[in-house]
This record gives sequence, C-alpha cells and structure tokens, in this order.
Amino acid sequence: MTIKCFSPAFLGTLNEEAAQSPRSRQHRNIHQNHEDPCQRFLNAIGMDSYIRPHRHALDPKTETLVAVRGMFALVTFEDDGVVQEVIRFGTEKYAESEGLSVGVDLPPGTWHTIIALIPDSILFELKAGPFDSRAAKEPASWAPEEGSNDAFPYLQQLRGLLSRHLPV
Repeated sequence: MTIKCFSPAFLGTLNEEAAQSPRSRQHRNIHQNHEDPCQRFLNAIGMDSYIRPHRHALDPKTETLVAVRGMFALVTFEDDGVVQEVIRFGTEKYAESEGLSVGVDLPPGTWHTIIALIPDSILFELKAGPFDSRAAKEPASWAPEEGSNDAFPYLQQLRGLLSRHLPV
C-alpha cells in the first residue's frame, strides 16, 4: 500500500477542478473501493455549490465532516424543511479566531446540507463502509433538485438564513 500525501498543490488542484465543475465541487476518494470498511474522501466545495438537503437514513451511518481548508456551514432541517440548526465550522485559522469547531459529527437520519462560506474550502468526509450507491442518501422532497431552475435561488435563501442565524 502506498502512503498518500495531501500537499497544498494537491488541494489546489482539487479546488481548480471544483471551479471547472458544473456543480462547483469535486471530491477525491482516499479509500480503495466501495467495499472498504471506512469510506474517506476530500471534497472541494465552491461558493456557488448547491448540495440538495438530504439524509442518510436508508443506510444509516454517522458522517464526520472536518474542514481541511476554509469555512463551512452545516444546516440541519426538520422533516418538513424548516431550518433546525446552523453550525459554522472551519480550519484552525478560523476556529481559533472565531471560536468555531473544526468539524462536526452528524448522526444518521439528520436532514442536512453543507454550504462553503469562503472560496477554496475543502472538507474531509468520513463514514463507515461499505458504500451502497442505491442507499447513499435520500434527497429532501421539499428542496429543489440540483441543477434545477430553483436550486440557485434556494441556495441564496439558505445563505440569507445563515446571516440571521449566525454572522458570516
């Protein structure tokens, strides 16, 4: 097995790929395959990236999110789509100056989305395997589909909520 290193150049390339992606994000698996008992990957998320609120209830597993670069907001929702909680987290650079955590541990079945709060933000995501693409996540019926005409306005609406819940 080869040791993998995540240099600043590697992270920069991941951010560049995210900027070129229509979804404004790019992930890179660290684990070997979907059968691995520990699924790990880096996810570069752009400021305009809309991740449809979803939950992991069909294959319930805890999801751990740690900021490698930048700052994020985790938004959790009630079953009807009402915002439940907003948690900002970021790298030590932001955590120390703003009293933020560097990551979150999200219980299975929690409706959520992640929003990048500054450019070039990257998450490290960790979840128990194996990965089952048919049960990976359940999209919220009350939120617009990614790529739809309503997706960007909904993202802007969530960003507006962030400013009311917490200063960004």
